[in-house]
Amino acid sequence: MAGDSLKPPAVEGCTVTFPSPHILLLTLSRPKQMNSITHTMNWYIENLFAWYDAEPTLRVAVITGSGTKAFCAGSDLIEIEESRKAKLEGVDLGQAEVWRHEHPRGGFAGVSRRRGRKPVLVAVNGVALGGGFEIVLNSDIAIASPKAQFGLPEATVGVYAYGGGLPRLVRAVGMQAASDIALTGRRISAQEALQLRLISGIAKSPESVLEETLEKAKQIAAISPDGIIVTRDALREAWETASVERAFQITHDNFFDKLMQSKNSGEGLSAFREKRKPQWKGSKL
Repeated sequence: MAGDSLKPPAVEGCTVTFPSPHILLLTLSRPKQMNSITHTMNWYIENLFAWYDAEPTLRVAVITGSGTKAFCAGSDLIEIEESRKAKLEGVDLGQAEVWRHEHPRGGFAGVSRRRGRKPVLVAVNGVALGGGFEIVLNSDIAIASPKAQFGLPEATVGVYAYGGGLPRLVRAVGMQAASDIALTGRRISAQEALQLRLISGIAKSPESVLEETLEKAKQIAAISPDGIIVTRDALREAWETASVERAFQITHDNFFDKLMQSKNSGEGLSAFREKRKPQWKGSKL
């Protein structure tokens, strides 16, 4: 089976599998809690994706949720309330328990603000609320169940979406549409999310969403790992940098020479000339 020799770091509350060559599948496995993310899970998943970026045999990751109701309903609010009470009571959580009051560098679940090297796709099998929606907003490609719903309800419980989703939502749909979603806390359907270009597609059925997302992941995994890393970096740079010309220059300066000197660029060009299928190697960029 694909990935039998791989040894990913342990991830609390999740299942890690390798359904096809070069593909990592992370399943959020707390269906009774709507696959919400605990304080410690944020840091476990951050560690997993750092490992994924460094593992040369892996090229694409997919995130989904277990069960039929939820992709991810965001943070475990009971934990958030407990941490708030502790702070009000004068308990110094401090650096010893930083996981109780801060996200890791990659944000919620280690991915809502993640830049990373390699793509992360999401199979939205149910509701994606709060941090769950923020994961979707920072994903490279999102495919949703026809029954999926999305929303940022944080303001309705007196807090705010601090996983980086608000600026990404504005970038994706503009201030008016973002305000209508975030200031009301309303849920939007998969169809509305597609119309707003917040997701790339809707699956044929709730049961097929993971299969369809894995098929998309296989398409990406079949391409040069180096080409994917550099192309993704250019896309991300364009999204995060105000000037489009500056965004181009950053990626070009950082990667072009390395890419053209890599074994995969030589293999891809030779395979094209010889009219054969390329045999890619793990990226060393």
